[in-house]
Amino acid sequence: MMVELFSSNDMVRLSWARAMLEAAGIDVLLLDEHMSALEGSIGAIPRRLLVPQSDRERAKAVLEDASGGEFNDIFVEKP
Repeated sequence: MMVELFSSNDMVRLSWARAMLEAAGIDVLLLDEHMSALEGSIGAIPRRLLVPQSDRERAKAVLEDASGGEFNDIFVEKP
């Protein structure tokens, strides 16, 4: 089962996070990429980054470590 790790309108942050997680061997799914295009690419709809539930805590640690703590306050709480 995939769970949301965080959402953002910042494509650079999403791309970086995806690259870091994939490099760590964590599967990543990015949702709502095409919804933004349907809305005119105005950035009103945040994209959601999902990871396997079993890798959620490891994914958080990977991003926290790689960012120097910059990601600490953006993670979605467990459902």
